Formats: sequence, C-alpha cells, structure tokens
Amino acid sequence: MVKKAFVGFWNILNFSRRLVLNILFFFILIALFVSIMSSEDEIIVEQDSALVLSLSGNIVEEKTYIDPVEAALNDSMGSNDEPPEVLLDDILMTIKYAAKDKKIKLLLLDLQKMQGAHLNKLKAIAAQLDKFKETGKKVYAYGDYYSQAQYYIASKADEILMHPYGAVDISGYATYPLYFKEAIDKLEISQHIFRVGTFKSAVEPLIRSNMSEAAKEANKAWLDALWLEYKTDVAAHRGFEITNFDEDMETYKEKFAKVNGHSGQFALQYKWVDQLVSKEALRQKLIAEVGSNESGKSFKQISFNKYLKTLKPPFPIENPITDKVAVVVAKGNIVDGERKAGEIGGDSTAKLLRRARLNDKVKAVVLRIDSGGGSMFASEIIRAEVLALKDAGKPVIASMGSVAASGGYWIAANANEIWAAPSTITGSIGVFGTMMTFEKTLAKLGIYSDGVATTDMASFSMLRPLEPKLADVIQMSVESAYDRFLTVVSEARGMDKAEVDKVAQGRVWIGTKAKELGLVDALGNKQDAIKRAAELASLSMYDVITIEHQLTEQEMLVQKIFGESQAAAFVKAYISKDDYAPVKNSIMQTAHGLKQQVSSLEQFNDPNGVYAKCLVCTVSY
Repeated sequence: MVKKAFVGFWNILNFSRRLVLNILFFFILIALFVSIMSSEDEIIVEQDSALVLSLSGNIVEEKTYIDPVEAALNDSMGSNDEPPEVLLDDILMTIKYAAKDKKIKLLLLDLQKMQGAHLNKLKAIAAQLDKFKETGKKVYAYGDYYSQAQYYIASKADEILMHPYGAVDISGYATYPLYFKEAIDKLEISQHIFRVGTFKSAVEPLIRSNMSEAAKEANKAWLDALWLEYKTDVAAHRGFEITNFDEDMETYKEKFAKVNGHSGQFALQYKWVDQLVSKEALRQKLIAEVGSNESGKSFKQISFNKYLKTLKPPFPIENPITDKVAVVVAKGNIVDGERKAGEIGGDSTAKLLRRARLNDKVKAVVLRIDSGGGSMFASEIIRAEVLALKDAGKPVIASMGSVAASGGYWIAANANEIWAAPSTITGSIGVFGTMMTFEKTLAKLGIYSDGVATTDMASFSMLRPLEPKLADVIQMSVESAYDRFLTVVSEARGMDKAEVDKVAQGRVWIGTKAKELGLVDALGNKQDAIKRAAELASLSMYDVITIEHQLTEQEMLVQKIFGESQAAAFVKAYISKDDYAPVKNSIMQTAHGLKQQVSSLEQFNDPNGVYAKCLVCTVSY
C-alpha cells in the first residue's frame, strides 16, 4: 500500500513534469533544427595531433537510458545530478583506432572527471594502452589529483605528471553498507525476513546494526584478492615493489612526515608520479612534442568525444550478408517486466535474446553480464531464453563483467561456457524474501485494521500482523527457491548438488577463485568471449553486433537533436532566464528526489517476493 501510494503520487508528478517539458520542447524545436543544420562543423584531425582522452563520469558496459529532452534541460540548468557515463567499448575503440591513425602522434590521459570503474574495466583500458604504446607512440598522464581508479589507468603512461599541489589517493577496497535495524525498530515497523544461506548478507542491513562475522569473513576474502590484483598490476606498470603501497596508518604517517606533509613531494619521492609540473608547463611540453594549434596558445589536440564522432556513424549500419556474433548486455538490477537500457527487465532482456535467436544471421551470442542480481522470477525468464538459444543451435557464452552475482549468476548458469575476468565478483548463490508490516507504526497513531475474510489467505495485509503460518509458507517458498537455484547450477555445471551447496550459501567469490571452484570455465574479457563464441559456432569470418533496446523513430530523432553540441548550447542560452527558476525548483529538483526513492522500491517487484541479489557486491574505490 505504501509503495502504491508513492508510485501513484510519482505518476501524477511525472505527468506534470513531462507536460512542462513537452511545451518547452515545441517552443525550441524549430530553432534547434535551424541551429543544427546551419552550423554542423566538420571535425578535422590535424597532422601530429595529441589525442586527449578526457573521460567524464562512470565507465559502464551500457549507458542508462535518459530522456534526451530532460537531460538537455537539466544539464543547462545545472540541476542534472545523475553522474555521466562513458561506454567502455567507446574508450577501447578510440584508443585502438588512434594507434593506427598517422595523424595522432601521442595520447594524453586527462582523467580528472572520471569517476567509478571496476578493476576489470580498468584492466581492459590498460591492455589497449599497451597496444597503443607498441606502435612507438607515447602516452602521458596529467592530473591535479589521482583517485585509485584514475591512477590504475595513469600507471600505464610513459610519464605520469601531476600538479605540484596535487595528490595520489590509493587507499584500497572496502564495502560498508548502511544498516537500518534501529531505524526500523524506532518506527516500530515489523520486519519479516526469509532467507537461506550462511553468508547471504543481502538482508543484513534490515535485521542488524552491523555486519555479521560470517559476512565479514566472506567479504574480506574477495576484497583482499581484488586488492592484491590491483597492487600487483600497478607495481608491475610502475616498476616498483608491492610493498610501496601504504596499508597501515602509522607507517603512512611516518612516511608523510618525512616530506613535511607535502602530498606532491610524497607522490614524487615514492615514485607514484614522475614529475610535478604546472598546467602551463604541461602545455609547453606538449607544444614541443606536437607543435602549436592555430591560436599558438596550446598544443595541437583533439578531444576524446570529437575523435569518437569521426569513428562512429550517427546510426549503426549492419552488413546484411555476413554471419554475426551478437552481444546482449545485461547491466543493472534484475527486475520483473520491461526496462530501458541500463537496467535488466526480465521481459525486455529476454526480448533481446529472442531477437538474436530469430535472426538467421546470428550464429552465436555473448551475454555480457554486469549485475548483482535481483528478482528471481525475472532471472528465470532470462535463463529460459538462454536455453532456447542453445536449443536453436546457437552457442551462448556468458561473459561476466564487474559483477555477475546471485541473479547475475542465475542467468549465466546455462550458457555453453562462462567466462569471467580475474577481478569479477560472482557467486552469491542464495535467495531471500523480505516483507514489512506496519501495524505497530499505525497503532502509535491510533489507527487499526480489522474486518472479515472468506479465507485465511485473504486476510493478509501490510497493515496487520503477519500470520505465523503464512510466515512458515513464505519460508518454505524461499527454501524451495534456494533448492531450485542449486539444481539449476548443479545441472548446468555438471556438479553434485551437495558440492554446489558447499560453494553457495550466498558466499561471494572473485573470478580467479570461482574458476578454481568450477563456477566459471575460463578467465578472459569480452573480446575473448566473443572469439570463443565464434569458435563454438565454427565461424572464421563474422561481424560483431550489439543487440540493444530499440528506440522509436521519435526517440531517435529527439536523441539526435539534443545530442548535438549546437543544440545543447542553444537550450542553455534559451532557458537560462530567471523566470524559469520557479519551474526548475518546484518540478525538476523535487521530482528527481522522489524518483530516486520510488525507484528503489520498484526494484523489489518479484511476483513471488523472492530475490537472488547481492548487496555487498558494490565496493568503494
């Protein structure tokens, strides 16, 4: 009932917001067309240019769909607090083509606005940088500050440069979820939890005020493995010992005191960076390398976004003759029903797999998974399509990205082969159910629910206590679901069910350990999985296509219009008037806050109330 009230209010507010946006859209549509058609500048790459790999936002497998009109308006008003996203494939393609481009002389890593990225994505970029350097071209990195994720990429540069007042922040990995038990108790909400699995910690935030020892044991194991992989790689990139990393505060304090608390000197002395230089000194250094631009004030350069536009057609073009290996991306929480790109809807993701199955030119499929799970029902809908693909004679490779745990493992289980990165977080084979009732909360306000029903089952309500016999039924359902999960894995992996149970119980594993345990077949990235899928389909010549959520013609048109820089500039100029401030404050900001709250409720929409989801599979970097 509470959820329905939130959703109903949100729908009313969302309608009002979209009405305002549509009115604004029609006002500026004609002007946008004129702006785009009259000022479409050709992108020119000068000879001996530097490619500035300026990455902004989170590096992802698939971009989350955002209404282009709303995004343009929010961005122009400075109210867009959704973090930007950069496609990993776009980064890899840009570096790959720049390595062969005779007009590109060197690459400058500008990572200041880059946000989160899991280690497997960082390793993929680092590997592509190695291929770039094999051509004899140099890679430089410059930053005022380097976060842990940024530094991993920067460590591949021939020279790491940093502002004299900058710093390198490498602090390791951690997972610290919030725990809500006391808040729930204070609100006198009755929390009913049903679970199976010694290490199934997904529901702990609802029933505890701290992390259990079992969860700490499991989480520490895979976090340590992830941290060791990071340290080993960076130490090899930089040519120093793994002991150069700081892991205890006392030692770090002593080392920091030796440089009088100067972060820049600390980074230089311990070989984290090669030089401390100002931005002007960097410009002069690169002018000496590649020459001046037309203004003479900086070096010849082209940005990542502009260079990418020279490589990608406005709309994808598919060769109708060649055989295909299709990639289907499953990124985000797994929920029931239809979802746009950036989330996994059971029905919508199943449709993508079905399109691959019904396409005669598609001979093999790579299911690229980046998900900590969610709805068990939706996961089963997707798994059924994987089985249908195999029955159609089309091999399926499950390629695990950053995370493929719980429901993410469920949808991977029946692939012909499962490939994971060494740093992939996987496993978490376990299920749970959760339900809240509010009878005590309402009683504090003097509100009670009472009446009659034709059956015991019809009497259930979130406003009354949970009947113990019904609780027993739900617990049996969860235990049955866990047994089905074990059966799915044991049959798909050729393992005894008892053997699966030993490595299940909701426990999380890193990719390398998962391979030892028989949960994955091989270690490799998405390209390795694509190559293997082609081998299983006996393909020597083939194209790779990504089967994506299809936009309507109207959505594609609007996306094209509002994706242009001229359009964005026009919108910003048009709506930066003071008289629009009330609309911005009352609709945009309020709506976004409510949207975040409601969307978190909507993720728990399994029709049976049973979930295969890993909460702690998200780590801080």
